[in-house]
Amino acid sequence: MLASRYFMPTLKENPSEAQVPSHIYLIRAGFIRSLSAGIYEYLPLGLRVLRKIENIIRKRMDESGALELLLPILTPAELWKETGRWDVYGKELFRLKDRKDADFALGPTHEETITDLVRKNVRSYKDLPLNFYQIQTKFRDEARPRYGLIRGREFIMKDGYSFDVSEEDAIKTYEIMKDTYHKIFKDLKLDYLMVEADVGAIGGKFSHEFVVKVPSGEAHIVYCESCGYAANVEAAKFHHNKLPPEELQPLEKVYTPSVSSVEEVASFLKVPTQKIVKTLIYKADDKFVAVLIRGDREVNETKLANLLKALDVRPATSEELKELNIVEGFVGPIGLNLPIYGDYSIEGLYNFVVGANEKDYHYKNVNIGRDIKVEHFYDLASAKEKDPCPVCKAPLKETTGLEVGHIFLLGTKYSSAMKAYFTDKDGKEKPIIMGCYGIGVSRLMAAIVEQYHDDKGIIWPDVVAPFDLHILILNMKDEKSVKSGFEIYEEAKNLGIDVLLDDRDISPGAKFKDADLIGIPNRIVIGKSLNEGKVEYQRRDSQEKKMIDLDKVKEFLQTLK
Repeated sequence: MLASRYFMPTLKENPSEAQVPSHIYLIRAGFIRSLSAGIYEYLPLGLRVLRKIENIIRKRMDESGALELLLPILTPAELWKETGRWDVYGKELFRLKDRKDADFALGPTHEETITDLVRKNVRSYKDLPLNFYQIQTKFRDEARPRYGLIRGREFIMKDGYSFDVSEEDAIKTYEIMKDTYHKIFKDLKLDYLMVEADVGAIGGKFSHEFVVKVPSGEAHIVYCESCGYAANVEAAKFHHNKLPPEELQPLEKVYTPSVSSVEEVASFLKVPTQKIVKTLIYKADDKFVAVLIRGDREVNETKLANLLKALDVRPATSEELKELNIVEGFVGPIGLNLPIYGDYSIEGLYNFVVGANEKDYHYKNVNIGRDIKVEHFYDLASAKEKDPCPVCKAPLKETTGLEVGHIFLLGTKYSSAMKAYFTDKDGKEKPIIMGCYGIGVSRLMAAIVEQYHDDKGIIWPDVVAPFDLHILILNMKDEKSVKSGFEIYEEAKNLGIDVLLDDRDISPGAKFKDADLIGIPNRIVIGKSLNEGKVEYQRRDSQEKKMIDLDKVKEFLQTLK
């Protein structure tokens, strides 16, 4: 490909709206352009990378036995209403009406559509198992689209769905997909973790995320270097260290003027923060609940929502606390007329401090059973760095990451709701056991750049680079340079090397800056060394330069195939 005939509009300055490296460089290097908030155009360079990512995914999915199909983007509301998601999915679902005033959605995911297809065509256990996937544009009306391709309103995703006759078979399929995902992300040369994850709005029995380790990632991960345990903090477990038992002390109400935060109360009463118990009031859908948790821990609202099977969980507002006759800043469980949920951190805790639900007062020497009643204890706290690993008790580490893949064992969540049944060997009708498997294809382009860049631009791994080789002719007015450059260009093409020749009549400095920005892995420069019968070769990921004799260029090109 000749650069003079190619569309690659590079920019000298960072775009004002871009904050993370992938957003900055994909725009500056001419891979993408923004049409609207969270909606991007893929320019020729970007589309070449995108297709290579897709083909890596497609190759591994095909090897796994999954079958590629393509489902409609537009989905009738009736299917979403069957599963209940039309009402609960939220504002992220793009909804529209046709000319007959019928409701439709632009698919953010395709569980309903694929389940409808299967229920219309599967009757017997002999028709199963099935495993489908597609690579397609999706839509989510994100409240805050940001970071370029990382969080958009229109994006490209590989979504897959499996259908089995039993949970045992479904787990086997799940493990095949898990192994396939490992292969895909290794093929893409990514530094990633597979972590335990919350099932979220998709639902199901369990799930795993595949997370690329980058500073700009929105996923917070804890992991153990000793045993390999890793989980998203939304689902992460940890070993709870207990304080030693104590002799029960008499309950005492103490005056704590203008002291309300954990740190202030601990300092005022001269007790460790582990002996303070926070009473936090949450609204879960349409009811209020209280959560008791140790002062040095934070409530994990995802875990709380899962426990309560609530779609929306949030802290109660000041106005709501007043309506409940609860004193903000001094909330306590004694005499509280709300359901109380205790975190594991307070189980076996003695002589602790709580709010007295009276301004400027706390209770000390509070004990469970004697002073307050907690029926059950649950894992409601967020894991953090240095917490003991739940498997081996080694200190956990914390990192940020970018979710690029997510797999779910759905069970019968969708098949039961949509009556996707099959008849088993005994003639009994049963719901199909499902799995769901997603990869953010366009997000992967951003994830790769987040891991592969420097202060000059992108450094593409060979497997997804838009071109294999970048040839720069520094002086287009020099006939010998032009002749040599084009000869090498034609030789590379004949060898099947994907090559971009910069034949533009611009300064050498501009060519080098664009080459660094675009990030093609291999570079041959036709410059002053041509007078000595040599050309310069350099890898984009290396500072080392190598001189190659003109008569040995063909031999050298063979090594790039």
